[in-house]
Amino acid sequence: MISGILFLFNSGGPVVVVLAAISVVALTMSLYKIWQFAVNRVGRHKVALQAIDLWLENSRQEAYDMVASHRSPLSKVVAHAMRGLTHANTNIAAVREDVTRVALAELHELRRYLRGIEVIAQSAPLLGLLGTVIGMIEAFNKLAASGTAVNPALLAGGIWTALLATAMGLGVALVFSTLGAWFESIVENERSVVELTMTGFFAHRIADDQGRDFGDVTKIETKRPVHAN
Repeated sequence: MISGILFLFNSGGPVVVVLAAISVVALTMSLYKIWQFAVNRVGRHKVALQAIDLWLENSRQEAYDMVASHRSPLSKVVAHAMRGLTHANTNIAAVREDVTRVALAELHELRRYLRGIEVIAQSAPLLGLLGTVIGMIEAFNKLAASGTAVNPALLAGGIWTALLATAMGLGVALVFSTLGAWFESIVENERSVVELTMTGFFAHRIADDQGRDFGDVTKIETKRPVHAN
């Protein structure tokens, strides 16, 4: 296996070495993303949704305890919202703004290294094409130097070496563009769930507050004196 790898490097030239190096970097980042999503329970929303139901049923301590010990991004955002709403004289607008900040921080963490994977996936075909062009230049240079005694094997070998870089670049791009799109879809789904869940959570809270305000207005209206015509 090692001899095959050394033969590949010797045949493909420095561009193949660069492609191999960036593929190792992209693989490392991809494995990190898989580990990160697994440890942080990305996509696990059941606990947070159950906690919100308990909160709206006024079982607030039990609801907070559920999300406080859960590692998913949605649970962390919900727990932060619950802490903000438990303070006296809470300004809901301020709480929503702070919750948005926490949600953006969680999503930023989930997007870490995705840009790097995307850049490698986009750069790999270009590097492969560069290797092909360099290999073709070398092949035709040898052909020109050989004069009238043209050796077809020499030309075929140079072309094979040149096309090797393109094949490797396309392979690297195919693998990591697919992985990058998969990671991006996971993060986008998490963003949508957090946004929709927290909008509904705060909308319910605001509706309760507005209901109490309407009740106060009704009481004020009943106290107004009635003037006879």
